[in-house]
Amino acid sequence: SSFGPTDGKVFRPSDRKKPKSVGWIQCVGSRSVQLGFPYCSRVCCMYATKEASITKEANPDMDITVYYMDIRAYGKDFQQYYDHAKDLGVKYVRGRPSSVYENPDKSLTIRYKDTLTGKIEDNKVDMLVLSTAIIPNQGNKKLGNILGVDVDENGFFKQNSLLTDPIQSSRDGIFLAGCIQGPKDIPDSVSMASGAAAKAIAPIKDREKHIGKEFPPEKDVSQEKPRIGVFVCHCGKNIASYLDVDKVTEETKKLPNVDYAEHMMFACSEDSCKKIKDAVQEKGLNRIIVAACSPRTHGGLFQDTLMEAGLNKYLFEMANIRNQDSWVHRDSPERASEKAKKLVRMAVARSATLYPLQEKKIEVVQRGLIIGGGVAGMNAALGLAGQGFEAVLIEKEENLGGMANRLTATIEGADVGSYLGSLIQKVTSHPKIQVLTQSLIVGFSGFKGNFNTEVLVGPGMYERKIDHGVLILATGASEYHPKEFLYDQNERVVTQVELSNRLKNTDADDLNQVVMIQCVGSRNEENPNCSRICCQNAVKNALLIKKMNPDSQIFILYRDMRTYGLLEDYYTEARSKGVMFFKYDPDDPPVVESSDNVAMVTFRDHVLGRYLQVSTDLVVLSAGMVAEDTEELASIVKLARTPEGHFMEAHVKLRPVDMATEGIFVCGTAHSPQLLSESISQAYAAASRATTFLAQTDLTLSAVKAQVKEELCASCLICVRSCPYSVPIINEDGVSEIDEALCQGCGVCAAECPAKAIELNWYQDDQILSKVEALLEGVMKN
Repeated sequence: SSFGPTDGKVFRPSDRKKPKSVGWIQCVGSRSVQLGFPYCSRVCCMYATKEASITKEANPDMDITVYYMDIRAYGKDFQQYYDHAKDLGVKYVRGRPSSVYENPDKSLTIRYKDTLTGKIEDNKVDMLVLSTAIIPNQGNKKLGNILGVDVDENGFFKQNSLLTDPIQSSRDGIFLAGCIQGPKDIPDSVSMASGAAAKAIAPIKDREKHIGKEFPPEKDVSQEKPRIGVFVCHCGKNIASYLDVDKVTEETKKLPNVDYAEHMMFACSEDSCKKIKDAVQEKGLNRIIVAACSPRTHGGLFQDTLMEAGLNKYLFEMANIRNQDSWVHRDSPERASEKAKKLVRMAVARSATLYPLQEKKIEVVQRGLIIGGGVAGMNAALGLAGQGFEAVLIEKEENLGGMANRLTATIEGADVGSYLGSLIQKVTSHPKIQVLTQSLIVGFSGFKGNFNTEVLVGPGMYERKIDHGVLILATGASEYHPKEFLYDQNERVVTQVELSNRLKNTDADDLNQVVMIQCVGSRNEENPNCSRICCQNAVKNALLIKKMNPDSQIFILYRDMRTYGLLEDYYTEARSKGVMFFKYDPDDPPVVESSDNVAMVTFRDHVLGRYLQVSTDLVVLSAGMVAEDTEELASIVKLARTPEGHFMEAHVKLRPVDMATEGIFVCGTAHSPQLLSESISQAYAAASRATTFLAQTDLTLSAVKAQVKEELCASCLICVRSCPYSVPIINEDGVSEIDEALCQGCGVCAAECPAKAIELNWYQDDQILSKVEALLEGVMKN
C-alpha cells in the first residue's frame, strides 16, 4: 500500500531491510481440522497471487515463492491472472510446509514436502507471508440465538436452502449477505448484498420510491469571469511515483484564470471532496479541474461534488494524468511530468470556455426485459415482479429452464428437477411476468429508462416491439462438447452431466473402476478460464457412485482441485471414502485408448515417479462450461464480451452485475461459469440493481449533446454505426441527424467522424470555440 507504514516499499519488519527473497504459505488455518478450520477460505490464493505479482513487478530481482496445496483460481479471469504471475517469475511450489525455523541472520528456513516429487526440501527466505483463514465472527452463535437463526458448526449462518433460496436464512424475513454465510470474494459479497436488498424490499408494502441525492440551489455564475480551481491527485503511488506532482501544481498556479491550485493524496476520498467544496465557498471558485485518473470512473463523483457546492456539474473538467500519463510513462518521470503539465494546461484552457448546461428529464418505462429463460433469467424476473414491476422474459427455445433441464442434483443433494418445475410454475403464473418462448431479438434502441427492443415471437415469428426501462442479460451457458479422450468414439467415455443422468436412472453395480479426467475444455488456449463447476461435479458423482457401490475404485485425475469455500467438506469426504486423486501435468496429460471393449487410461503418478494404467468401466470427462453464442445479440445491443463469449461487467469487483451501458445488467452464466446457487444469488442482485432505475418516475439526461455541421457531413454512416445508443440517422437529404432527446452526449460519434462534422455542445458560441481551437493548436505545437 503506497500510503502504508513503508510507503509501498517492501521491508522486513524486524530490521527494515529489503528482503532478497519472500515466501508465501497458503491455507494457514484453512483446510485443516487439526490446525484450524476444515473449509477453504476461498480468497487466499488470489490475494497471495496479487501481492506476489505486485511485489515482483516493483522488485524484479526479488525471489518470490508461493507454497500451496491447490491454486483455486476459479473466478472470472482469475486463471489468466495466475498465469501472468508465473510469467512474471513468481514461483509456485506444490507442498504444504511442516515447519518454519528462524536463523541467526533473521532469515527463515521453510521445511516442506514437495508433493509432486515426494521429497522433503528446505528453502531459506528473508521474509514470510502467511495467507491466513477467513473465520466467522466470534459473536455469530450468540447473535444467531438472539435472532433465532441457525448457525453451522464453523460459526457461519446457515442458508434456508443451498439451491432454492441461497440468500434466505433459516428464519423468514432475515436474509444473508457476504461472509456471514461463509468465505466470499468481493464480487460474490457485492452480488449477495444486492440480492438480499431485493429480497428484503419485496415484502415491504407502500414503500416510498425515492432515489438520489438532494442538492442545494445552483448559483448563477454565468456573468462571472472564470475563477478556476485545480486539484492535482497523488493517487498514492499510481501518479506521484512517476511524475512530480508538486511541480505540476506550481506550474498550474501560473496559468490564466487559475485562482487556486493544490495537490492532495487521494482526490476521490471523502475528505478531499469536502476540501474541494470548501475551496469553492471560500475562494469563490466557479470552475473546477481535477487532475487524476479517468473521468469514466470518477467524473460523476466530482460532478456531484460541484453540485453539493452549488455549482452546475458541467463546470467541471478532468485531466487524466494517470491512465494517459503516469501509467504509460513509468520509465521517464521527467517526460511524464512535462506531459502532466500540458494535460492540465489544456484542461485549464478548456475549462475557461465552459458554461452551465441544463439537463432534461424523461419518464422511465417501469418494465424490465430479461433475455434468457434459464434459472438466472427466471429468478431475475421474479426479483423484478416481487418488487412490483412488470417483467418480460424472452427465451429462444421452446421450453424454459436452459442448461438446468439436463441437471439432476446439487452436491448438497437438492433435487434440481423438482426445483426447476416449481420455478417455472411460479414464473408462468405470476401476473406481472410475461413469458415469450421461441423468440429472437432482432432490434434494439434507446437508452437507460427508455429502451425499445424488437422481438420475433413464436413459431409464426410475428414481430413485436417492447418498451422497457432496463435490460437483464441471462443468456446462460452449456456443457463443452469434448473433442478429446475418444469422446463420441467410445461408448464408455461420457461427460459428468451424462453420468449424473445415468446414475439417476440406473444403479452403479457395473461401475467397478471409474476414471474421471478434469479440466476438459477449460484452462487451455481456447478457453483459458477455469469452469468453476467441474471439480464439485466430479466429487459429487464420485460420492454418489461410492454410495451405490462402496467397493468401486474411482480415480480422479486433476490439475488443481478447486472445491472452494464450504465445498471443501465434500472433497474431504471423498478422500475418506477411498476416492483416489492423482495430479497430472497439462504438458503430460492422461491418454485414453480402446482395448477389447474397455477403455484404458494411462497417466503419470508424480509421487511414485512412474506411469500407471487403469482398465476402466467408464471414463468420465469433466467438460467445461461454454457461454451461449451471443455474438449476434452483442452486436445488436452493442455490448462488450470477453474472448470466451461471456458478457463483460462494468467493474469486476465493485459492479459485478452492471454492464458499462447504464440500465443493462448481467447475471448467471452469461456473466461467467457459476454454480446454480451462485446464479440465483446474482439474478436477484441484477434485479435489485435494475430497480434502482425502475423505482424512479423520471431520469435526468445528459445536457451534453452532439451537433452536426451539415456542410461537412460526408454521409459515410460511421456515426450511425459507432453510436452505442443508435441515435444518429441519415435524413432525406443524405445528412447525419441527431435526435437530442436520445443523445447521451458520450462523444463517440464526434470522436469517430472522419470529416469532423460532429461536435458536442460544450461551448457557448462559435467565437469561443474558435478561441479554444487556437489555444489547443498552440499547445500541440509546443
